[in-house]
Amino acid sequence: MDFAPDTPVTAGSAARADDALLLHACHPVMAPLARLAVARGMQYAQFDELMRAAFVQAAREAHPDVPSHRAVSRVSAATGINRREVTRLLKAESPEAPPRRAPATEIFARWITDPTLRHQGAPLKSLPRQGAAPSFESLAQSVTKDVHPRSLLEELCRLGLARVDDETDSVVLLRETYVPSGDDKRLFGFLGANVGDHLSAAVSNVLGASPRHLEQALFADGLSSESLERLRPIVSEQWQSLVRAIVPVVRQFIEEDEAAARTQDQRLRIGMYSYAEPIERPAAAPAAEPDKAPSRPTRRRRSTE
Repeated sequence: MDFAPDTPVTAGSAARADDALLLHACHPVMAPLARLAVARGMQYAQFDELMRAAFVQAAREAHPDVPSHRAVSRVSAATGINRREVTRLLKAESPEAPPRRAPATEIFARWITDPTLRHQGAPLKSLPRQGAAPSFESLAQSVTKDVHPRSLLEELCRLGLARVDDETDSVVLLRETYVPSGDDKRLFGFLGANVGDHLSAAVSNVLGASPRHLEQALFADGLSSESLERLRPIVSEQWQSLVRAIVPVVRQFIEEDEAAARTQDQRLRIGMYSYAEPIERPAAAPAAEPDKAPSRPTRRRRSTE
């Protein structure tokens, strides 16, 4: 291994090393956001406003016990943002909380995961539109009684998840996965919620919070495009297996909490993702000019291990 110079480690040098590590980690997080912003025509000034507001909010949450009259000074010191700007951002309205999942998608999720609505390992392909369970009417009412089943059925049909068979007066399931297409509101909602929670789990682990969140990944290179195409359905099936196994358990726990009158103030998101792209190959070194000998490499001192 290479020898390193005997440089004393000070608090300042350790802090600078931590800053460098953080900046290095931030680049792959920020680059996709910048690509999305440029693709959608979002100007840097808008993004900068979001980051400033996020810094101010994080600093305020890090010092919740600071009195209001000292909050501006404390946030300014923690973020490096000037006091006037901190004052403006603290007075700005907080961003709206992400909306809860719509009842129609709740119905879809229950249809494809409820053991009573499955046959030979697969969800029932159709349900009677009305009547006792199993029926679409009973399924809809098990999710919510605030919206009429007919309205929920119309929304499922609009999303392309189901259709009505008039001849048999039944509801036919059209697919077992839901990825909104052409619906920017839902697409961006999923983007913010899924990536935000994934990043929150990773950040919480890095900061040493307890209990630790599950945040793991498998990665590989040296694959061909043909192999990736063969892997995609396998990965998708693994996700479907997870959904079928975990959703009924989560639903059971929610019902048990309600029955026991426990405080239900916790939320959970479990996700899985896959991503593939071509490997960036380093550029080839230029060939040596024929009338010049290549420079001799510098020898490194190595250990005798």
